[in-house]
Amino acid sequence: MASRIAIIILFHVFLSLNSHPAKAQAWIKAGYWYYYNGFPVSNINSTLYTHLICAAADLNSSSYQLSIPSSYDRVFSAFTNTVKRKNPSITTLLSIGGWDTKYSTLSAMAGNSTYRKSFIDDSIKTARLYGFQGLDFSWLSVSTGDKMDMDNMGTLFEEWRAAMALETRNSSLSELILTAAVQLSLTLDSGSLPIDSIRRNLNWIHVLAYDYYVPEGFKFTAASAALYALDDSDVSTDSGIAAWINGGLPASKLVLGLPFFGYAWKLANPNENSIGAPATGPAVTEAGDMSYKEINNYSKTQGAVGPIYNSSYVVNYVIVGSDWISFDGVDVVRIKVSYAKEKGLLGYVVWEVSYDDNWVLSQAG
Repeated sequence: MASRIAIIILFHVFLSLNSHPAKAQAWIKAGYWYYYNGFPVSNINSTLYTHLICAAADLNSSSYQLSIPSSYDRVFSAFTNTVKRKNPSITTLLSIGGWDTKYSTLSAMAGNSTYRKSFIDDSIKTARLYGFQGLDFSWLSVSTGDKMDMDNMGTLFEEWRAAMALETRNSSLSELILTAAVQLSLTLDSGSLPIDSIRRNLNWIHVLAYDYYVPEGFKFTAASAALYALDDSDVSTDSGIAAWINGGLPASKLVLGLPFFGYAWKLANPNENSIGAPATGPAVTEAGDMSYKEINNYSKTQGAVGPIYNSSYVVNYVIVGSDWISFDGVDVVRIKVSYAKEKGLLGYVVWEVSYDDNWVLSQAG
């Protein structure tokens, strides 16, 4: 009888323990700060973010250790303490790589066990030395790679996470966060990003959901960060997020990238000025890229028509004579953040915090 009662008690304890859901990761509001833009770290309104990412350390092609611009070494080392003055609870990460880091260097590092160890050990050491709480890996040029690069990236993540766990076991320090910045499509050329390794070893990924169309490559106006597309075969944020989830990565591992910038096209005919109108190339700037702040200033000083909102693509655009500029305004940011929450994503990340105008986009998030 006593044993039966004990079994019943244990059964109810089991039910009780399993009735409580695991503590969920808090909603992430992240932003990249890019040193090249020259925006003072002390001017960042860090109260509007949960995570800030310092971009970016490069990779030495001989030692495969991190390389931080010498003129910004003090800025990088003070980054965490600086942003914590306004928001003591902020979490900071150091970004490694980006478009400026050579593909060949990253490929060689990932493909050699000795080089991987040198990179991993130095990245952890640098994160601790500079006071960062995590690392963000940005191998964006991998789109020119192949299946071997993808496999090597998966191995890199495995070894990186193992090294972080070992460091924690051998110290009193909290384990570093490990994330990666990725393009919208999980399938790149002849290879596919290592979903299984990403799921096991990364805390989350930053899906850079923008730059689908740019004036230098397309002779028609377009929503360069369209949430939806009119044609299933066309690129959109929604289709890309669905591909990641259908590919096996939980929505709770996805952080949605939001652009705080847009692109300007030169219209072939100012009277044809809707989305998809013929264009001759970039306008206003050499590549047509403009920060949200620049778009606002240009619109005000030049007497722009708009902003006009297109609900099919979920995008704003303004027209200034023969200049046509698409971007994400306050209303679009709100819609995309709501979308991320509805899809069960982990949060959002913006490129780049200094592109905001009086922090209105950051507040909309």
